[in-house]
Amino acid sequence: MTEVIERLIFSQRKLVVFLFVLATVFLGYQASNMRLDAGFEKNIPLNHEYMQTYMQYREDFGGANSILVSVCDKDGNIFNQNFFDTLKNVHDQLFFINGVDRSLVVSLFSPSTRFTEIVEGGFAGGPVIPADFNSANPDALDLVAANIEKANIVGRQVSNDYSCAMVTAQLLEIDPETGEPLDTLALAGELEKQLRDKYESDQISIHIIGFAKMIGDVADGAKDVLFFFAIAIAITAIMVYFFSRSIMLTVLPLLCSLIAVIWQLGLLTTLGFGMDPMSILVPFLVFAIGVSHGVQMINAVEKQAVSGMGAKKASMVAFRRLLVPGGIALLSDTVGFMTLLVIDIGIIRELAITASMGVAVIILTNLFLLPVLMSFLKLDRDYVKKFEGKESHTSKFWSLIAACSNKGPATVILIVTGVLFVFGFIQSQQMKIGDLHAGAPALHESSRYNQDTFLITDKYEVTVDYISVLVETTPEACTSHSVMKAIDDFQWKMRNVQGVQSAVSLASVAKTVNAGYNEGNVKWQVLPRNQQTLVQAIARVPTSSGLLNGNCSVMPVILFMQDHKAETISRVVDAVKDYRTEYETDDLKFSLASGPVGVMAATNEAVKAAQTPMMAYVFGAVIALCLISFRSLRATLVVVVPLYVVSVLAQALMTLLEIGLTVSTLPVIALGVGIGVDYGIYILSTKSLMLKKGATVQEAYMAALKERGSAVLFTGITLAIGVSTWVFSSLKFQMDMGILLTFMFLVNMLGAIIVLPALSRFLWWRRSE
Repeated sequence: MTEVIERLIFSQRKLVVFLFVLATVFLGYQASNMRLDAGFEKNIPLNHEYMQTYMQYREDFGGANSILVSVCDKDGNIFNQNFFDTLKNVHDQLFFINGVDRSLVVSLFSPSTRFTEIVEGGFAGGPVIPADFNSANPDALDLVAANIEKANIVGRQVSNDYSCAMVTAQLLEIDPETGEPLDTLALAGELEKQLRDKYESDQISIHIIGFAKMIGDVADGAKDVLFFFAIAIAITAIMVYFFSRSIMLTVLPLLCSLIAVIWQLGLLTTLGFGMDPMSILVPFLVFAIGVSHGVQMINAVEKQAVSGMGAKKASMVAFRRLLVPGGIALLSDTVGFMTLLVIDIGIIRELAITASMGVAVIILTNLFLLPVLMSFLKLDRDYVKKFEGKESHTSKFWSLIAACSNKGPATVILIVTGVLFVFGFIQSQQMKIGDLHAGAPALHESSRYNQDTFLITDKYEVTVDYISVLVETTPEACTSHSVMKAIDDFQWKMRNVQGVQSAVSLASVAKTVNAGYNEGNVKWQVLPRNQQTLVQAIARVPTSSGLLNGNCSVMPVILFMQDHKAETISRVVDAVKDYRTEYETDDLKFSLASGPVGVMAATNEAVKAAQTPMMAYVFGAVIALCLISFRSLRATLVVVVPLYVVSVLAQALMTLLEIGLTVSTLPVIALGVGIGVDYGIYILSTKSLMLKKGATVQEAYMAALKERGSAVLFTGITLAIGVSTWVFSSLKFQMDMGILLTFMFLVNMLGAIIVLPALSRFLWWRRSE
């Protein structure tokens, strides 16, 4: 079949090139329409138990996709005309930004922000900021200050030190103007343009947090990816030139790899997909994989040129020899990436489609187009002499490396590998699921977004980090003392869990109202046992408060948390599961979860549940393809064992560097395995062939090194250097991925060069010298 394809391709070279040009022009045009596409629901496991609860009651209690805007006076006192005028403008501006749920915009200027006080005749109350408020009048400011105290909103809508006030809003999932999913990135830009740019001044600072703003900042930082992509191409070009000693043999593999990226982006656009900011690094990985296979092709052509073949004949032989091992390696990559589809999170599934599609097109661009283009070259005698000189220099080096397949060095290598594996396995068991640091993990701690997060967390008792436990019961259950007592007791226990900053529920508000009906005496801050009195206490709490639904059959207990670190979320969720068993009955159920931290808890659990199956599928795909390709269990083992050791060491590295396993980092291990398998397959394809011809392990390995070793060593080092530049990125998740991929590129290459022959020495012990 390989020979049939070879004759078909090379007999119609110009037609093949023309068809590739047509496809590239069309897909290049499609790629020019590529858009960044971010969405809140893509980042959550919609079929998870918690998210089923979240989606069911989102209309009643709001979603987790919220925006918090803190307006702060730099002098530390909000009671001045400039501050209140600015706060009013921010409230009004946020109200009219497209995509904001206008019914859920809350600030001091909202009619729903009211106070209640006990007076001689009973109760009196009204809006915190009266209709005739004049910010220029000092008496009006004093009145508002008094009303804020009466409304008990310090720590929620006003900071604890009275230096800031909050405007909050919920976002819609569907754009009311277009009927399409809300453009999160456009909304993030509007928040920056309409709020911060307009109203921040020497006296006033604006601080904005929330998913939409975070993903917008990630998208802004992702623009740097193009810069790092350019650096990687430049570094790779220089390295390929030193490897090939030819400008054309440098340009062609880079060109074919770029064509693969263009095809990938064009196909995604054609199929209706956008590029999520969190997947922006995938095109570079496709380019890197393309270069890896391209270098193998030019290396094979050079080998044939040395033996006296012309460019066309050398290209045909290289095509014939590399089609099967290259195809198997790329199929392993593709199938490995497709295993990410088992993870029920939209963004990871999109990444799986993006990566697998990109790798699949490399089969066409680098295994078919590249040798055809190389067949048009003229490899003159001077160039061949240069390559012969390079070969003579590397022979001594390969003789040294080939010692890895001797008994003594092989024994040492396997002992060291075993020790590293044990250390890595123990360390990897301590890897945390979820974020390990406060703030947005995709951004550096010094980023504006994370600095805003730290300020809001420090100055308020409520933040965007909250989880709602939804108490499901029978209609009108809020008039039952036993139900309300269970909610109150549960809230008290959760309030004392480490990591919970504050808590609120209908029960806690009813206690405060009941005290109000009794002259504010704290002794009456209890839940009334008399049903009529209990009804009186809850009657003043509207459904717009988010503490009950229309028929009082669902009442959330809202837990505001100090941060969203993995251990904090895990501790709080475990406490909910423990404590709720004390209070649940047939008619009373405490359901997890809503709120942003509820979403994070579901995501963390989904990632944890997917981790082991994903790795099993990835390695299962690699094992199956290796067995089909080599028809040998021993050959499969020498490829897979080093890969598995490196994946365990990568998880240990994540633990040491305090990188949690998240939606962003989970695919990296699969990507690393997918790329790393290429090295072993290329080395083993030659070695296995030599073993079948009767060569010893040492002879077979030496032949494999001479034919494939230079390209494997070169690609591992080149790709590692390219991704290592990511440590300078303005995105922390890109920096983390750069560190992990650098490690996996290098160590997988060392595994193929060093560990693979050491394993072969003992698995083919009868064929050893």
